[in-house]
Amino acid sequence: MTEQAQGPREWLGAGRRIGLDLARGDGKGARWTGPQEIQAMTCMTRRAFAATGLTAFAAGCAGVPTAQRKVAMRHVPPVRVDPGRIARVDVGLRPYRPTGFRVEREMLGETAIIHNYGHGGGGISLSWGTAHQAVEEGWNPDVSDYAVLGAGIVGLSTAMLLLERGANVTIYAKALSPETTSNVAGGQWWPASVYQESLVDAAYMARHVAAARFAFRRFQLLAGPEYGVSWEINYVLSNEPKPNTPAPVGHPLHEFVVNARDYAPGELSFASPHARSFDTMMVDTPYYLRVLERDIRLRGGRIAVKAFDDVSQVAALRESVVFNCTGLGAGALFGDTGIMPARGQLVILQPQAEVDYNILTGGHAYMFGRRDGVVLGGTFQKGNWSLEPSAEDTAMIMRENRALFAAVAAT
Repeated sequence: MTEQAQGPREWLGAGRRIGLDLARGDGKGARWTGPQEIQAMTCMTRRAFAATGLTAFAAGCAGVPTAQRKVAMRHVPPVRVDPGRIARVDVGLRPYRPTGFRVEREMLGETAIIHNYGHGGGGISLSWGTAHQAVEEGWNPDVSDYAVLGAGIVGLSTAMLLLERGANVTIYAKALSPETTSNVAGGQWWPASVYQESLVDAAYMARHVAAARFAFRRFQLLAGPEYGVSWEINYVLSNEPKPNTPAPVGHPLHEFVVNARDYAPGELSFASPHARSFDTMMVDTPYYLRVLERDIRLRGGRIAVKAFDDVSQVAALRESVVFNCTGLGAGALFGDTGIMPARGQLVILQPQAEVDYNILTGGHAYMFGRRDGVVLGGTFQKGNWSLEPSAEDTAMIMRENRALFAAVAAT
């Protein structure tokens, strides 16, 4: 899902898993390789890119300026946007705070509450990063038992980091997978639609980038079939000569733009005259959440189905340190009037094995190629609390994505 209305234009969030080799320093994930090193290593991956049919991606290694290269159209397998292929329509309410996510300590009597919520459209992408910040804030070597409220991606990530430190952890949640908001997230790694640019300061942006950096590395270490995390190429289509998404040079998130490449008009089989590509990870969210919950249970974590109607019930828990990862529910439970829903509707088509790429347009039409289905987006409707699928939204998503792929299918 990606933001379509107000707010900053951030994006959510070559072939699968190729970027993993580019992003690891010693082949074992022991250190992070920076963008400059990745660019230098790209030439060594030509054979890998050739295997995907996307060999144009490595053309920059030849050292020939784009204007002097002969433009040869690269065919991209089109998505079959047909109503008969709709598998389901997903609706989720993102916990959006115009001032960005909240990681902060608050005392509730003798109980320390560590807030970790309000990720907007970047919950998947930032999950490990804000979990790390929250655990750093709430960890006490003299405390053995910790509570986590919420079993979405943020709560599960927080619980896992606590378990890795040897803590006893109980997750309390009113809903478990597959009934969480995280289950219906698009799953592209990019910390998108998290804040309103005019309302955040340099201190917040430093925390935002630090959370993204930690999460970016952690997801790389999970890449592979076991967790449903894979590297994919993303095409950014635009009518402008130089698309400046997902983050241009000078943007705080530019360090996460891996393997960027601009295409000449006609070089790709899209109708848009200009295109850029970059690599990032895709998370098969329903599968990933199941595996993460399994890992938590295997490490001794406990999960209890429990709803909280009042903070007094939270204060009554036996644990003295509680991590609040309730997402949108934090508004009513802890009185945060700054949080609001940002309704997202997605249309999921039947899987197409050959569609192992993503498309971003900056409009309502975008596509994520996941193994459980082709994800078509989408909406970002602030203040809309409805979880009911909208026939009008479905028709709009199908219409705009059908137009996007009509030219591809004709080539």
